[in-house]
Amino acid sequence: MKITNCTIGDVDLIFEMYAEATKYQKERVTDYWPKFSRKMVKNEIINKRHFKLLINKNVACIWCINFNDQLIWAEKENNKSIYFHRIATHKNYRGNNYINKIIGWGTKYALTNKKKYLRLDTVGLNKKLIEHYTKSGFKFLGLRKLSLSKELPEHYQNAFVCLFELKIKVD
Repeated sequence: MKITNCTIGDVDLIFEMYAEATKYQKERVTDYWPKFSRKMVKNEIINKRHFKLLINKNVACIWCINFNDQLIWAEKENNKSIYFHRIATHKNYRGNNYINKIIGWGTKYALTNKKKYLRLDTVGLNKKLIEHYTKSGFKFLGLRKLSLSKELPEHYQNAFVCLFELKIKVD
C-alpha cells in the first residue's frame, strides 16, 4: 500500500471513480454527488491537495483535502484541522475499510502541518455513513444547514450536512 499525490494523468480515472461512486450513491441514498468540475480537480492536483491510495500500483481510493472550510463549518472553523472531501473507493476495492488507512495517513499529515483535528462532512442524513465514520473514530457533531453560495459546489447548495471530527492523539 502506498499513498501519494494524484497527478494530472489521473484525472480521467478520478472522474471514472466519481461517476461510479455517484451511481453507487444513487442506488442507496437520495443525496448524491453531482458532476464535478475538471478545472476544480486539476487545481486541487496542481496544489497538491488530491491524493490516492495505491494497492499494487492500482488506485484503490482517492480524496482531497483543505486546510480550512469556512463555508461549510462556519463558526466551527478552527484553523486547526485538515478537511477531507470526496473520498471515493474504486469499485474493485470496496469493503476493505480503507478509511482507517486514510485516517492513519491523515494523522501523520496533520501533525506535520501542525493541525489537531481531522474533519469531514457528508451531504444528507446518511445513517450508514454516520455509523461507518463513527466506528472509524470520528465524532458525529450533528447536522448543519448550509445556505446558497456561489462558492460552494452544487451538492452543497441549501443542503444539510453531517459534520465529523477526529481529535488527533499525540503520543
